[in-house]
Amino acid sequence: MAKGIDKAAPVTAAQAKTLASAGYTFAARYLVPPAYGWKRMTADEAKLITAAGMQIVSVFETTASRAASGADAGRNDGAAAYAEALAVGQPKGSAIYFAVDYDAQPKDFDAIEAYLKAAAKQVAGYDTGVYGSYAVVEEMAKRRACSHFWQTYAWSRGKRSDKANIFQYKIDTKVSGIPLDLNESYGNEGWWDTNASANPNPNPNPKPDEEESAMKPEDAEKIIKFLSAAWFAATTKADKAEFNRLANEVRKAAGMPTE
Repeated sequence: MAKGIDKAAPVTAAQAKTLASAGYTFAARYLVPPAYGWKRMTADEAKLITAAGMQIVSVFETTASRAASGADAGRNDGAAAYAEALAVGQPKGSAIYFAVDYDAQPKDFDAIEAYLKAAAKQVAGYDTGVYGSYAVVEEMAKRRACSHFWQTYAWSRGKRSDKANIFQYKIDTKVSGIPLDLNESYGNEGWWDTNASANPNPNPNPKPDEEESAMKPEDAEKIIKFLSAAWFAATTKADKAEFNRLANEVRKAAGMPTE
């Protein structure tokens, strides 16, 4: 069992060293578009977490109940998560978790399943996971909506799923004055670090028949369309520049010329 943390605000170099010294071996952080910059993980942050000796768990979340919006939302969020994963240097073969951060009810499960499966199609080369309650983890595991599971004790009513790779057991606490949540993990977390040569296979139980493939140009074009829409909706030069940069990262992954 490994101890870890998750937090909304970025992890600083000093915090990473403090947490690693306290025995925490992984940090969960957010892959989100620039509009959610207050909690967005950057490539520099990923490097400093790695430098402290910690692994990284990637999670995508914009709003708490976004997954209940179904497949269209999943396609958009999957494309956004993919672009962010490339931007921070997350290696293929690791996992991206998508959050169901509310007390989801059975009436929501079909939409959540559709969301997760649509998102998975947009993140070529990455595994997908879900963060949520006991009921969400159990149901999405049964439906094979994803391959990694991060359970929160919130809304779980005292139940623990044996499907969970990570369990969030305490929220809104502090370690050495650092606001965060506490987690423990049990293997197959899908975590990663920026030492690609030292961490060629961050998933300890890879699918034996799964082969990594380069992004197809047609898939890249679909993602770029979403980024283009975000570019037009952006209100600042900085956000527009960031969306343009992410689009070029996608082009590079597909072997296309940058613009």
